[in-house]
Amino acid sequence: MFKEDGSVIHFSAPKVQASVAANTYVVAGHGESKRLEELLPGIINQLGPDNLVNLKRIAEGFAAGAGAKGSAGEDDIPDVGANFEEVSKDD
Repeated sequence: MFKEDGSVIHFSAPKVQASVAANTYVVAGHGESKRLEELLPGIINQLGPDNLVNLKRIAEGFAAGAGAKGSAGEDDIPDVGANFEEVSKDD
């Protein structure tokens, strides 16, 4: 069940009862409130156009995180030059 704040009420083993005549449905079971990111990619086929804003926000977060990690990771790699054996003996 999708909430307006972008979180999801996730039922791992739901039990559903319906009364079609009364247009009433009951979902029973242990529900956990999770962030949408925790359930991706398994929940992607259940998302509709109303979740498009949340998907864009998640994609922007991943893109920003990947850019920050990429620039920091390059600084961690030492320049070994032509011969790796000589550099490893110096340390």
